Amino acid sequence: MSEHMTREQLDAAAKVELEKINALPKPLKPKDKTAIPAQPMPQLEPSYRARVMEEVAQGYTEAQAIVEANRCLNCKKPFCVESCPVHIDIPAFIAKIAEGDFKAAIAKIKETSLLPAICGRVCPQERQCQMNCTMGKMHKDVNQAVAIGRLERFAADYERNNGGASVPAVKPATGKKVAVIGSGPAGLVVAADVRREGHDVTIFEAFHKLGGVVRYGIPEFRLPKKIVDKEIESLAAMGVKFETNFVIGRTRKLKDLIEKDGFDAVFVGTGAGLPLFMNIEGENLVGVFAANEYLTRANLMRAYDKENADTPMWPGKNVVVLGGGNVAMDAARMALRLGAEKVRIIYRRSMNELPARKEEVLHAQEEGVEFCVLQNPAKILGDEAGHVRGMLVDKYELGEPDEKGRPRPVKVEGASFEIECDTVLVAIGNGSNPLISNTTPELSVDKKGHILLEDATANKTFMEKVYAGGDIVLGAATVILAMGEGRRAAAGINEFLKK
Repeated sequence: MSEHMTREQLDAAAKVELEKINALPKPLKPKDKTAIPAQPMPQLEPSYRARVMEEVAQGYTEAQAIVEANRCLNCKKPFCVESCPVHIDIPAFIAKIAEGDFKAAIAKIKETSLLPAICGRVCPQERQCQMNCTMGKMHKDVNQAVAIGRLERFAADYERNNGGASVPAVKPATGKKVAVIGSGPAGLVVAADVRREGHDVTIFEAFHKLGGVVRYGIPEFRLPKKIVDKEIESLAAMGVKFETNFVIGRTRKLKDLIEKDGFDAVFVGTGAGLPLFMNIEGENLVGVFAANEYLTRANLMRAYDKENADTPMWPGKNVVVLGGGNVAMDAARMALRLGAEKVRIIYRRSMNELPARKEEVLHAQEEGVEFCVLQNPAKILGDEAGHVRGMLVDKYELGEPDEKGRPRPVKVEGASFEIECDTVLVAIGNGSNPLISNTTPELSVDKKGHILLEDATANKTFMEKVYAGGDIVLGAATVILAMGEGRRAAAGINEFLKK
């Protein structure tokens, strides 16, 4: 691993590059832009950050942002925009950063994206906008693409730290009422876009705090909750109302919102929060948790803040995480910060097939998480008291590709072995919460519980006046994909209310 450089050192290096750029004839030629080095993200030192909740990625300095922005080729056909689920005008906002006009940059982003500080931190840009960046293709390396997400984060952070976010304008009141169920990314986008048109909007949230998965699922060290709070404050300033501790299907049925409470339209954005398990022996032992529950206790209920929070938390010291996605990385890294002495991730394919973001995998490795690939649990072992004491693990090898094109994991017979552990965190995926569909037979769902759409262009369900989007429709997806769903649903609702 390369030697760690501080934010100050990276800023000094960027200022040297900026002097070189300023000395070149303008406008810069493509060959000049390709010669500009990609700017690394400043990060906290690994051995320090692995035991604290401070944000790991510290954000670009102004000099770094301007240097990185000058790498953009401003393509005539911007494939990056086509690959963005909400179609941000990426070349335009990056051009403003290159000019040093950061306020104009964030204004351009907010024409289409409500949550740039969040998306800039947690979205997998390397699989979306940056994947099709011409600069990355010229270098034949997606890691050499223009750092669109980091620049988006920079612009959002600059606005928040220099006078705060502006409140979007709201049109005159229409007298129409819209209910938004769930305050995750899709719900927040719907609330903003519908409220802008002058409609009355109420968000109903089952938890006691707002934000959905970006609050309970993503750790503080990746996404500080003060940023989520700021995004929600702008909705409150627009006049959006909030009802917390309100479980649709229990506190109130969905039909009642329309028939008894007078809502003219409803958006369902309840996410995919039902944890999946492996159905192996020992999953009911004390010390086995769904990663969802583990992260919710830590993030939403702040279990890491032991001086101020009374949240019960299992004191695992030898932790095994099952799975290879971003949730597995978050759970493993959180376990270190909660005091674990040893943390292992068990994944049945190789490192090449890990579905988690490469950046998150690297961060986990730097912090001391051990990756045990081509392995899979066969049985969780318990002691006389019913507590986890270990695990029986099968060895695997890669076989022929499956229906998705990934190498199929094949068990190696006679190669099983035992390991010691006292905690198991299961992070193999989530299903849809069935509460709303079970209490609302008018909604159509598939066999996995995802809500089916009658009109996908407007995210309209088969139930009159009801729209849906995000993970409850897609299955577990990204923040920006959920936002794209919310944008389509909001447009559908606004068009419906016009008529």
